[in-house]
Amino acid sequence: MIMEFLLAATLLAGAPHHVPPVATDAAVSDAVTSPLKKPDYDTPVVTRHKSVIDGREQEYRATAGFLPVLNDAGEPEAELFYVAYSADSPKPESKRPLILFLNGGPGAASVWLHLGAAGPRRVKMLEDGRLPPPPYRLVNNDSSWLDLGDLLFIDPVGTGYSRAVKAEQTPKFATQQGDLDSLVRFIRLYLTRTQRWSSPLFLVGESYGGFRSAGLTEALVERGIALTGVLLISPVLNFQTISFDNGNDLPYALFLPSYTATAWYHGKLPPQFQGDLEKSLALAEEWAGTEYLTSLAKGDRLTIAERNGVAAKLASFTGLEQSFIDNRNLRIDSRTFVRELLRDQRQVVGYMDSRFLADNTDPSAPHGFDPTIATIRPPYTATFNDYVRSELGYGSDLEYFTLGGGIGRWEYEAKNSYADTSDNLRNTLSKNPYMNVFVASGLFDLATPHFAADYTRNHLALPPHLRANLTSRRYRSGHMMYLEEESLAKLKKDVTEFIAASLNKTGSSRRNSPGGTP
Repeated sequence: MIMEFLLAATLLAGAPHHVPPVATDAAVSDAVTSPLKKPDYDTPVVTRHKSVIDGREQEYRATAGFLPVLNDAGEPEAELFYVAYSADSPKPESKRPLILFLNGGPGAASVWLHLGAAGPRRVKMLEDGRLPPPPYRLVNNDSSWLDLGDLLFIDPVGTGYSRAVKAEQTPKFATQQGDLDSLVRFIRLYLTRTQRWSSPLFLVGESYGGFRSAGLTEALVERGIALTGVLLISPVLNFQTISFDNGNDLPYALFLPSYTATAWYHGKLPPQFQGDLEKSLALAEEWAGTEYLTSLAKGDRLTIAERNGVAAKLASFTGLEQSFIDNRNLRIDSRTFVRELLRDQRQVVGYMDSRFLADNTDPSAPHGFDPTIATIRPPYTATFNDYVRSELGYGSDLEYFTLGGGIGRWEYEAKNSYADTSDNLRNTLSKNPYMNVFVASGLFDLATPHFAADYTRNHLALPPHLRANLTSRRYRSGHMMYLEEESLAKLKKDVTEFIAASLNKTGSSRRNSPGGTP
């Protein structure tokens, strides 16, 4: 379902062309009427800035530009746009961690993690993450990750300004494997051009970006690029866990705790569950993973008494009417839930953040827009288009695709009908046992729910010593937990601890290995 939010079917025709890179605001203004030409890969735009991170001033260099995706013959087949930040530090640049960021969709640009979570500037939302009135603005990001390492935000083909060299080649990159291959080639070239082969490498992926990041871990290690850590933000690794299909009962159980959290937030649970959210979630997870899943597996073998008992439990955990649940055959998909929970108030809740609401102007419609998308799309689109020109000094006449618009149909490499990169993650942990994995999930996320992420993590079939490489954290927020300030600060704290522990682990392993530095 998340794909329906983040994909668009339009395709920009013709080869991409860009305004020449510029370094000043005046030059940006002059460039509006200058001839368009293809990007110069050798001259990205570099600007100097200052920021305040965790209360300390930080000077840094920002670089905006393109790198080509080269085929084996050395011919460019696509142009990937990126923004990189390098902090001024007494430590040699090659020794500082390099943190690479990918968003999801798969039609989403890196702008969300860039201007929401980790970059030195962030979009100013309301304190609880909701939509502010226009015009929108950027503010200093005190929770930026720039003090943890240098940052590289990558826009895959069909997102941001990134395009295939020839429009007819776009479908080649709109595939699971074509996407991974292009990113491996980009990362290899970036490490080469910037001389960062000896840097500790961390990869961050949000949503489908988590799916592609898990796949990239193995694709990279097979090219000799080993990661110190991978951070999966609201990820989906196995699409079976979120696909409400006939014959696939798994998502109905895995989404249930998120329904409980949502109903709790909107005051729709019965009194015994409306008090302590954590206790109610624990009960919902225990029941969902045992009795509920077993009952769904019984199908028509359920007795009337058993069926009524399951329907009553579901009503208690979801805030929905028992008769409605019974009429839905004990199976509530997320599309139904978001429109039914507050139907009496003529409101719908968000998929990507179920705390967000919108008026239900067409109650008879089977589904509608996601209030979360309506909240984030305008401020992030407007602020990036201003920021890239006014602060980063880069101008382009192309549309910057923040969320859909640059790709059409996406092709997966499905296993038993479901795309899955959890095997890649497991294989990589076996090949590179020093790699650590961080998983962040929001309790109010109905796109990639936290219990589904837990299920996938608990089915990697890892030995105990590799399971110790996994860290998971939950947030009282949605799919993009960084939208609101409290969870943004908590995410930064958790990431700081994870990166420090990962670096200490690899350093300790080197010191304790035969021939290592004492």
